[in-house]
Amino acid sequence: MFGFYDTYFLFFGLHVSYYGLLIAVAMAFGLWLACKNAKLRGFKTNDLVTAACFVIPIGIFCAHIYYFLTRMSQFHSFWQIFEFWNGIAINGAIIGGALGLGLYCLIFKKNFFDMADIIVPTLILGQAIGRIGCYFGGCCYGMIVTDPSLTWIPLSVEIDGVWHLATMFYECIWDLLGFIVLILLLRKFKLKQRGAVSAWYLIIYGVGRIWIEALRAGNGGDSIKIGGVVPVSIVTSALFVLAGIGILLFYFIRKKKQPKKEEEQQNIVIKQD
Repeated sequence: MFGFYDTYFLFFGLHVSYYGLLIAVAMAFGLWLACKNAKLRGFKTNDLVTAACFVIPIGIFCAHIYYFLTRMSQFHSFWQIFEFWNGIAINGAIIGGALGLGLYCLIFKKNFFDMADIIVPTLILGQAIGRIGCYFGGCCYGMIVTDPSLTWIPLSVEIDGVWHLATMFYECIWDLLGFIVLILLLRKFKLKQRGAVSAWYLIIYGVGRIWIEALRAGNGGDSIKIGGVVPVSIVTSALFVLAGIGILLFYFIRKKKQPKKEEEQQNIVIKQD
């Protein structure tokens, strides 16, 4: 695709995709890091490993279903929906991962937001690693660059002799910055409020993805557009942002009401005295 490397390598006669390998590395490293952070929310390593048995397969399943449903025009048969090796989408993985985590928490009686707060920093780091794989896969690039002064790596990337905005690189950097913010909130500032770290993940990732999708201009993106104009991934990302803001507003409003309740309780005690 890019001329100086292929999309896969041979390993004992097997064709191993660089993209798939990086996704696997991202998952393994993310699980390891999540286990390191487990104690910050009172979990054990086994809790995270067991949760991963729900989150990863359901996340992959939903990632492909989302990819298929948003790109149906690129498929020739409905039965291709079962070709799980043929495309995944991170927005679907996030939704599926949340469903898998919810199922785990329901079965094992764990708090969803406590667990999510541990997972999301490693999730966004895994997304950054995964975007590196897009260089090898030759996907997720942006609109065509016509100005010769902008045709240089890493700002742009050459795909089959045509220069495009390197949006996979932009998202990789954005996700890395997001990881730094989230890990600081979790470890340095020790944000204790359940769901607050998760809310910031939704906001950070969602805002970045809206920007990235706008730069992609349909290159490898969704074939389905809301109202015939807005790609469904932008709408999904916007919903992530709204959900994150909603969680933070909920806790802010509840915190504002808490002193009033305490004051009312104190007044009741004074009257009784």
